[in-house]
Amino acid sequence: MLMRTDPFRELDRLAQQLTGASGTWSRPSAMPMDAYREGEEYVIAFDLPGVAKDAVDIDVERNMLTVKAERRPVVATDDVQMELSERPLGVFTRQLVLADTLDTERITADYEAGVLTLRIPITERAKPRKVTIGAGTERKQIRD
Repeated sequence: MLMRTDPFRELDRLAQQLTGASGTWSRPSAMPMDAYREGEEYVIAFDLPGVAKDAVDIDVERNMLTVKAERRPVVATDDVQMELSERPLGVFTRQLVLADTLDTERITADYEAGVLTLRIPITERAKPRKVTIGAGTERKQIRD
C-alpha cells in the first residue's frame, strides 16, 4: 500500500545516526515508523518522543503524505548550563506515496505518548467482493 519515495533516505538516516547530526528544515532527519493493515484501514505509526503536538504538521497532496515534526530544546533559559545532550533535536520528516486504494479524504490522526498514529480507510472499490454469474444468453457462432 506504500511506496518509498527516496531510495537514499535510509543511507542518509544511517549517516545522521553515526554522526549525530540533527535535522533542519532544509535537510530534515527521518523518523521511525511502522505501517500495517488492520481490518478495513491502513495504520501508520510514527515515533516522535518529546515532540509537542503543535510541532507536528501533516499534509496530503494527491497521494503524497508528508509528516513533519520539530523537537525543540526543553531548556530555554540563559542560566542553565547543559552538561549532556544526547537526545536529537531539530526537524524530522517522512514522505509516503499512498496507493489509490486508500481514502485520503478520511484520514484520522491521534497523538499519544509520543506516537503519532494515522488511520487511513481502504476505499470500497479496493475491498474484495463477490461477482455473481448471470443466466446469460446463448451466442450463435457465425460461419463463413
